[in-house]
Amino acid sequence: MTWSYSAGATNKDNVRMLITDVDSTNPIFQNEEITAFLTLAADSVLLASAMALETIGSNEVLVQKVIKLLDLQTDGASVSRELRMRAGVLRDQAATMGETFDIAEQVFNQFGFREFITKDAQRNG
Repeated sequence: MTWSYSAGATNKDNVRMLITDVDSTNPIFQNEEITAFLTLAADSVLLASAMALETIGSNEVLVQKVIKLLDLQTDGASVSRELRMRAGVLRDQAATMGETFDIAEQVFNQFGFREFITKDAQRNG
């Protein structure tokens, strides 16, 4: 497994930047894991980043939970909630930037063009 980062050089590096995984001495994900997120998100940097943050949030809940020991207190649930909210913001940005599935219609002849115009009017009122 490898780790590398060069700000803005690749989609992988952009995902690292958005999830703040830029410290080589304390990496959160390996390159192969970031590449897997990008594959699952169809190369959408924002959606891959959202998945990565949700994964980090899940780990926080599993590892830290809510612990209070003397004067030290950890609250993995709160950290997880914040990471999920950030992931939601990234998903919203991806949706407004058009990084979602869309449909394209093709017209091959005059009849198809008239049919397209009719159906488009029916869909849009």
